[in-house]
Amino acid sequence: MTPDFLDGYLRRLGVAEEALGTPGAEGLFALQRAHLERIAYENIDIQLGRPPGIDPELSVRRFAAGRGGYCFHLNGAFALLLESLGYEVTRHVGAVNSDAASRAVRGDHLALTVRVGGAEYWVDAGLGDMGPYEPLPLRAGTYEQNGFTYSLERLDPLEGEGPGWSFFASAGGASRMNFRDAPATTADFEGMHAWLSTNEESPFVRVFAVFRRDAGGADCLRGKVLTRLEHGKQAHERVVSGPEELLAVLGGLFELDLGDLTPADRAALWARVEQVHEVWLGRRRAGAEAARG
Repeated sequence: MTPDFLDGYLRRLGVAEEALGTPGAEGLFALQRAHLERIAYENIDIQLGRPPGIDPELSVRRFAAGRGGYCFHLNGAFALLLESLGYEVTRHVGAVNSDAASRAVRGDHLALTVRVGGAEYWVDAGLGDMGPYEPLPLRAGTYEQNGFTYSLERLDPLEGEGPGWSFFASAGGASRMNFRDAPATTADFEGMHAWLSTNEESPFVRVFAVFRRDAGGADCLRGKVLTRLEHGKQAHERVVSGPEELLAVLGGLFELDLGDLTPADRAALWARVEQVHEVWLGRRRAGAEAARG
């Protein structure tokens, strides 16, 4: 049986421990699907200037209370849950790159691999709109999932670093994620988390973002812009009209419990969202002008 503090996490996922049986690929796939559907990728508390720590037990309790997080929270807690259920999990230092040619592994992503039933899988609940809906076999190849195309390739070592893997996505906010074969621990990500969650140059500080995956695609909120991705392409886009609608979208579409936010917190969050939206509009206008020459 899992420790008591994980029970709320399983309830949030809508998964009964008794239904999972012994560790196997079927249970692993079901858990990743549930995680992506039920627990949003979000940076609300980072936007409010009070980033949560990445201790996995704290993240588990946070999820049980109805909140989400980013990769260090999502994959850190997921690894702990899988281990408690009897899966063999390895954590790896990774990096998300918008440059598809980059082999960098800066440590801004926590990647997971799981060995079960004599097979090894790459498992990830923390890539927002970029990651696959189900685990991928840890072997080089191209994979199709509901209109999305993904691929895995071996990553040659750079000087002073060992070999690893590169994941490529057909859609989403970034195109490549690299990770090293060597095992890692939560402590390996503390320094990068401190920078990502507090530095004004960090994308997590600069941009308010919430993502949720499902079988057909992804819902993506960046600033005021709410986008739906389906079959690897943008299906529709609209702008959230005001603070009341923002809270309704976060609590409804993204299933986030924001009962802990004070009126001042909610006002501050909307102010941040408006600020991000104005920057986004400026960039869109600049792009349109550049296209016109």
